[in-house]
This record gives sequence, C-alpha cells and structure tokens, in this order.
Amino acid sequence: MFVLGIDPGLSRCGYGAVRQISGETEVVAAGLITTSPSLGLGERLATLLSDVRGLIEELCPEVIAIERILFRTNAKTAMSVGQASGVVHLAAFEFGCPVIEYSASEVKLAVAGYGSAEKIQVQRMIKVLAKLDHTPKPPDIADALGLAFCHLANYSYLALAQRNRST
Repeated sequence: MFVLGIDPGLSRCGYGAVRQISGETEVVAAGLITTSPSLGLGERLATLLSDVRGLIEELCPEVIAIERILFRTNAKTAMSVGQASGVVHLAAFEFGCPVIEYSASEVKLAVAGYGSAEKIQVQRMIKVLAKLDHTPKPPDIADALGLAFCHLANYSYLALAQRNRST
C-alpha cells in the first residue's frame, strides 16, 4: 500500500508519502507546499493545484488521505482549508486516485493511541513510526505523515477483517 497523506492548507500544505510492504513501512517523501499570501486567491489555488498535481504524478500513490474538516472556530481559516481540500480532491480525481478523509481525532488515535493527544505527542510518535532522526517540522508535515499512517492502520485493520469474514 502506498499512501500520500495531505494536510490541506492554502498557505502551508503538508504532504507525506508512506509505503508499506509486507509489514515494513518506509517514508518515501515528505514536505511542504506553500503559496504566498501576497498573491490573489485564484493564483494561490492555481499554484496549489499545479503543485499537488505534480506530486501525484511524481509519486503515483494508490490512495490519498486528507484531514476531514469538522469544525474551526476561525471561519477564515476554515474557508481556506476547505478551498485547499477541494483542490486536493480535484487533483486526485483527475488522476483517478481515491481520497479518504480522516478527522484529527482519528489520526491522533491511530498514531498516538489517544484521540485527544496533543500535537507534540503526535509529532513524537510520527518520528518513531517514520524512523526519523528528528521531529518533522513544521507540524503540517507531521500531520500529513500522520494521515498516511492512519490510513495504513485502518487499511490493515479492514483487510484483516475482510480476510476473517471470508474464512
């Protein structure tokens, strides 16, 4: 299974690609896509779309995992995250790549074992799971890797349940 996790954002969009083969997990790529606040909204969205398309084309993931937006106290932030999320969905659709959404609590539970874990706890667990020498920074990268690891955990569980049902 090869998963591209994307933490959508208009200013900073984290990504992390994780491959799992025979129970062994490897981080293939991780980074940040940024757009300048000095650009107009249309240009920022176009830039993000171009960069996400390039990432999907380069990595060829089997699935993309993104954060589901449930609630934001800041409406402006929620709007820009929603716009970025739409861009990711569009790019994935163009490449025929399925998108699975996970809430922040689902990611925290899968990665740290506790759905209300603090951001630093998630970052530390990503460091361990990804076998990294340092905690991924900025947090958008750790969040994207968390989404990928969350999907791997859920996919493994669902595959096991499916095998058990058919036996």
